Amino acid sequence: MEHIAVPAWVMLAYLVSGVCFIFALRGLSSPSTSQGGNRMGMLGMAIAVGTTLLLRAPVPEGGFLPQPTPDDLIILLQIMAAIGLGAVIGLVTARRIKMTDMPQLVAAFHSLVGLAAVLVGWAAYLNPEAFGILGANGQINPVSRLEAGLGIAIGAITFSGSVIAFLKLAGKMSGAPIMLPMRHVINLGTLIAIIGLTGYFMTDQSLWVIATITALAFLIGFLLIIPIGGADMPVVVSMLNSYSGWAAAAMGFTLHNTAMIITGALVGSSGAILSYIMCKAMNRSFISVIAGGFGAEAGAQGEAKEQRPWKRGSAEDAAYMLGEAEKVIIIPGYGMAVSQAQHALREMADLLKAKGVEVKYAIHPVAGRMPGHMNVLLA
Repeated sequence: MEHIAVPAWVMLAYLVSGVCFIFALRGLSSPSTSQGGNRMGMLGMAIAVGTTLLLRAPVPEGGFLPQPTPDDLIILLQIMAAIGLGAVIGLVTARRIKMTDMPQLVAAFHSLVGLAAVLVGWAAYLNPEAFGILGANGQINPVSRLEAGLGIAIGAITFSGSVIAFLKLAGKMSGAPIMLPMRHVINLGTLIAIIGLTGYFMTDQSLWVIATITALAFLIGFLLIIPIGGADMPVVVSMLNSYSGWAAAAMGFTLHNTAMIITGALVGSSGAILSYIMCKAMNRSFISVIAGGFGAEAGAQGEAKEQRPWKRGSAEDAAYMLGEAEKVIIIPGYGMAVSQAQHALREMADLLKAKGVEVKYAIHPVAGRMPGHMNVLLA
């Protein structure tokens, strides 16, 4: 299949969607701007999806608007039906899910992104002509094989790892670290095998190579997450988010889709940075957590807690102190999510502001069971 040049308007639209995603990330960094950030993210995604659908129809030479053929319209209807089905499932899920169950929902969504990357990679391998990656010699271009191999490997790790994270967060399996004998040797050997086979895939596109990469990647995702305990699960959720971004970026190269590359890179880099910040806030080694529970034995033993003096006070005492203060800093924790106290907290903050008190929030990066959990509630 001859590669069709991407029209200039498509590149411009993808650039605009990328800018919207950047503003979305910026908005989500604060509870006061998070709603606007969400809207910018939805706008960017709508532009990206709409542009991709329009790109499916050919543009006549010298023209600007696409002119779909009957076959294009049939494919468009199939795509819209799939989007509609997904929208209904997402809407019902979002309305029924509790805020305290949000972490496992996010983990489940990450698994779907990883699985999608695996399926796209396999589709490109089985039908390279439709993806425009077939070389003159009848073989898939070596660079495209590398892109597909990386996308499949990262996507499979994201899928199986996210499934385990979902099961742990949902209480369907033990949240305690599950230590396998010689796990570090097994993990390292499996990762080296995946990297080696991905490089070998550039020279040999045999079915057994890509099938082995997929199977090993599914396995390593499982092995990396089961040794991680519940205390480190917020970091795991953030890292899986990062993995899903890199998988999408790799598939963007295979599909020649600029929007996927930009979005995947944004998600991948921001997720990795957030994971590092969270590890630093917990006094944990970033490498130890993402490598599958290094040092978990020491952390699991625990240490004796220091008993410090404290004073008992009534609600009236607290109200008087808050009302007379010039500045109040609120530090919310997961108890706010469990008790659904964010609405009452908002009312209290409004009352304090009406009395001229300056109200601020100090949110620990790992407050809650997922990154940004308290920010989401306060928004």
